[in-house]
Amino acid sequence: MFRTGLEWVLIIALAVAAAFGFKTYVAQTFTVPTGSMIPTIMPGDRIVVSKLSFHLHAVERGNIIVFVPPTAEASECRPDPYLVKRVIGLPGEWISSKGDHVLINGKVLHEPWTLNLSQGFGPPIPLFHVPANEYYVLGDNRYPSCDSRYWGPVKRSEVVGDVIGIIWPLGRIRVL
Repeated sequence: MFRTGLEWVLIIALAVAAAFGFKTYVAQTFTVPTGSMIPTIMPGDRIVVSKLSFHLHAVERGNIIVFVPPTAEASECRPDPYLVKRVIGLPGEWISSKGDHVLINGKVLHEPWTLNLSQGFGPPIPLFHVPANEYYVLGDNRYPSCDSRYWGPVKRSEVVGDVIGIIWPLGRIRVL
């Protein structure tokens, strides 16, 4: 009897340790609180974030990332503990905007992802050089998105991971 009880305690402890390790090092889910990524990700969508992705490959333009916002974000925007945005500018690049277009090193950026510009682009991007190990991020719903236009680039050390899919609600399940 004692042995059976001890086995169950050990099994439960191992399961908890495995779940904790998975969430800490492999993947985690987040609920998106705002509409800054409409139409790609809707408010209330539950997303899965790979924490291993950027250990296996570099951050690329177009990746959707979850990150800890810069401290100045709290004074400019909604003070969420994590934000979700799309990587637009990479380290070493010059970024700016003209009208509704983003310019990278003076050339119009082709954005194959779907944007919501129904309310316009929002604040323009003044000419900015993206520092090493930092990324310039924007929401797909440009006008209301509080992003790098307000508080600057995101440090690589603040990136939690790469959004790999939507798992809730059921009608929106898909790989991103």
